Amino acid sequence: MPQISRDSRGWRRSAYAAEQAGIAERNAAEQTPSGSPSASPGTLTESGAKAALLTEADLEDGWNRVQDADKWRDRLLVGEVDVADFLTAKSKATDCQALLDALYGDDLLGEPSGPSALAGFEQDDARLLEQVAGYDRAGLDARLKWMDTLPQTCDEFTATGSGGEKRTVQVTEASVPDVGDAREGLHVTVQGTADATPVTLTLDIAAVRVGTSALTLTGGGTDGGQTSSVEQGVRQGTERLKTVLDGKTPSPQPGDLD
Repeated sequence: MPQISRDSRGWRRSAYAAEQAGIAERNAAEQTPSGSPSASPGTLTESGAKAALLTEADLEDGWNRVQDADKWRDRLLVGEVDVADFLTAKSKATDCQALLDALYGDDLLGEPSGPSALAGFEQDDARLLEQVAGYDRAGLDARLKWMDTLPQTCDEFTATGSGGEKRTVQVTEASVPDVGDAREGLHVTVQGTADATPVTLTLDIAAVRVGTSALTLTGGGTDGGQTSSVEQGVRQGTERLKTVLDGKTPSPQPGDLD
């Protein structure tokens, strides 16, 4: 409440200022359409994280949702980075080890500080995994910047599996649709063996930040990457996340965002 001066002129100035402030507030309200989203995204909730997850209808090419995605782990991602590959930059070996560990543990953006939800889809031998979660903003930005350095830091290195087998890992930059507030993409291949048979694991990875929330998609398998499906998932997933953060419910029938 404005302070009222003891003299009448001061009182009139205070009353006039209060009146003008009220008019400004009413004008702002009239210029803002009812139900329009706020300038900054809202806070992600547990139910919101689940609602923001992709559905089969959001994806093309016959992806089927599965219930055990939280148990998915690929043994080809387990290995100790050969430090000898980084004779003049030992810290790079640490980054590359962190990449392998994060891919195996499905926490490329670090441990969420808020709600988190997972969805997994299968198509023949290929898999698509999505995580929607809330994060600490500073930590989230730091992880995205870290992802941006990996194609240079970890362009190619060797990792040794628990049985002593050598695996060649290559990391390159991948394009991500121009959605969200910030985004990064990686293309990772791991050449190794499975049951004494040469095999190559290919992963397409995308991460998109919306406010202090983010979605991460990882698609691929031993039959190749899933670039188009990851891009489709990024577009639809970001739209769903934005809708949830605006306090609305995503449509069961996704629109064409291409």
